[in-house]
Amino acid sequence: MDNILSLSAVELGAAIKRGEVTSVEATRAVLDRIAAVEDRYHCYVTVVEETAMRRAAEVQAKINSGELTGPLAGVPVAIKDNMCTTGVLTTCSSRILNNFIPTFSSTAVENLEKAGAVMIGKTNMDEFAMGSTTETSAYGVTKNPWNPEHVPGGSSGGSAAAVAAEECFYALGSDTGGSIRQPASFCGVVGMKPTYGTVSRYGLIAYGSSLDQIGPLCKDVTDCATILETIAGHDPKDSTSVKTETDFTTALVNDVKGLKIGIPRDYFGEGLDPEVRDSVMRAAKLLEEKGAILEEFDLSLVEYAIPTYYTIAAAEASSNLERFDGVKYGYRTADYNGLHNMYKKTRSEGFGPEVKRRIMLGSFVLSSGYYDAYYLKALKVKALIKKAFDDAFARYDLIIGPAAPTTAPKLGQSLQDPIKMYLGDIYTISVNLAGLPGITVPCGVSREGLPIGVQMIGDCFREKTLIRAAYTYEQARGSYVRPGKEA
Repeated sequence: MDNILSLSAVELGAAIKRGEVTSVEATRAVLDRIAAVEDRYHCYVTVVEETAMRRAAEVQAKINSGELTGPLAGVPVAIKDNMCTTGVLTTCSSRILNNFIPTFSSTAVENLEKAGAVMIGKTNMDEFAMGSTTETSAYGVTKNPWNPEHVPGGSSGGSAAAVAAEECFYALGSDTGGSIRQPASFCGVVGMKPTYGTVSRYGLIAYGSSLDQIGPLCKDVTDCATILETIAGHDPKDSTSVKTETDFTTALVNDVKGLKIGIPRDYFGEGLDPEVRDSVMRAAKLLEEKGAILEEFDLSLVEYAIPTYYTIAAAEASSNLERFDGVKYGYRTADYNGLHNMYKKTRSEGFGPEVKRRIMLGSFVLSSGYYDAYYLKALKVKALIKKAFDDAFARYDLIIGPAAPTTAPKLGQSLQDPIKMYLGDIYTISVNLAGLPGITVPCGVSREGLPIGVQMIGDCFREKTLIRAAYTYEQARGSYVRPGKEA
């Protein structure tokens, strides 16, 4: 079959079922593509070529026998390197986990495997998901397939870039403050952060436990709904997992008549690139032409979202990363004198600068004398931000805005100024603080030739409303250009 790599995940699954292509052929095509372009983009930390080919043959046999009938059976997938995978190196793109091979898989990965997915490898990311550019990885920088001089976004930059570069058919990422939606915007793919509790966090190596959520990065909204339907569901191994409806593909309906969409004025002020603003507003107007009702409104507390997020996320990170001490697993310094010195040297050598910065910030805001002034205050503001969204969703079915204030910056720019990098999350982090679902869909290309994404935000457990609106927009927008095949 010609041009296998241009198919979406669902299209490939259907082609495999019809016998037009096999899972083995699709997996081989992806591995050949990785061999051709991986040196240029560096999307992966680990590629499991032999395992993938063996798995593809096993899955194909089960498809042929009628044992596997799902829409993703036989389709190659990439997994962000902060999700545990049995027998496969899982590093969180950190030196401190350079030799960690889990004995179990995360629930999301297990759900994909039950559906017949073929894992190609583990994608590069910002170290411990702390960053917005995939430049803080201990294993090298991932580059944007649209222009390798630019970042792919982060922290799920490897997953987003792999989809954009056709080095997989879809990927899993995790989103703590925009880590799926922002790289989806920068790489011109679809990315969704589900409502907190929709997808099990079991086996996801934690950054900020009250904010983390696993979600898909893929080529279109149909793939997004199908993947989410496969990985979602209640899991007794995750105490925050929620029983909720997961029939997301039923929302793939081209109709937004009467849908009330709020446009927050706060998201379109100073700091937003004019090209991004124009592309997002064109997307909103297209939904209006399809029958949606648009209305501008004031979403309060936006300016407090960044300090609130970085206080809470850093506090949780300082606690979660305490376990990486060189004792039971992971990296241990070779030269030390006594237990305390081993802890100190292992963590000093094992963690990168951005992770250290956030651990220290988190330890500070949790320390005696500062807990009330910072951490407790941040929790109160988090509750106020949730209330602001509750008030908005009393009036609107969804909110529309940008996913990021600019297109993808050039490599090296963001790390020079961490505060500027943090401010780049202004439109995404409130969604995590409030536990809401959000989706990014490609909506334009800048004059520089870089993609722009529109973000749609829904009320808790209203993924189906988001999918319907995103699908309707995608149908109205028509086909979307992808980066040229240079190899």
